[in-house]
Amino acid sequence: MRKIRILEHISLDGVIQHENDENFTHGNWTMPFRSPAGLEAVEEAQGSPFDLLLGRHTYDLWSDYWPKAGNMPIANGLNAATKYVATHRPDSLEWGPFMDLGTDSIAGIRSLKETDGPDLIVWGSSTLTPVLLDQGLADEVVLLVYPVFLGRGKRFFSDSVDPCELALVSTKVTPTGVFINTYRHVRSLRT
Repeated sequence: MRKIRILEHISLDGVIQHENDENFTHGNWTMPFRSPAGLEAVEEAQGSPFDLLLGRHTYDLWSDYWPKAGNMPIANGLNAATKYVATHRPDSLEWGPFMDLGTDSIAGIRSLKETDGPDLIVWGSSTLTPVLLDQGLADEVVLLVYPVFLGRGKRFFSDSVDPCELALVSTKVTPTGVFINTYRHVRSLRT
């Protein structure tokens, strides 16, 4: 059985958005905090080998960038991974190897999780992540917490996710002040 691990760059106020639009002008806000220690921690959190579980928007953004990123370990790993994509337009997927999850993405993810293979890594995918959390499909959540407040932008935590309890598995801090916290799902929230 595969594990699903969500990895996310997140501000102290919960923003995960990285691309600019008319309401968000702080793209690349993580860049000043990147470090070799942070890259090493990300590569360790992803594991090797791994496959990707992506929403369509993240898939489209990444398919424009990672195939052209050059020969470096993180790009090589992402390019080699099988990309399982939640999409209604599977005929337009090109960055491979890839598979669409079918018309019922949750059923597709449940079936995929039951197969043998490398862990499934979720990056970005602000629409897919809340569904995985709500359905209890995420085994681990790795948050790379940056020492910034952004005020606006897409957020990691959705109002539609049922409250749950997580346990801290590990924490690391980079020289630039980024905390890398790994959590596992425990149970529904106790009050």
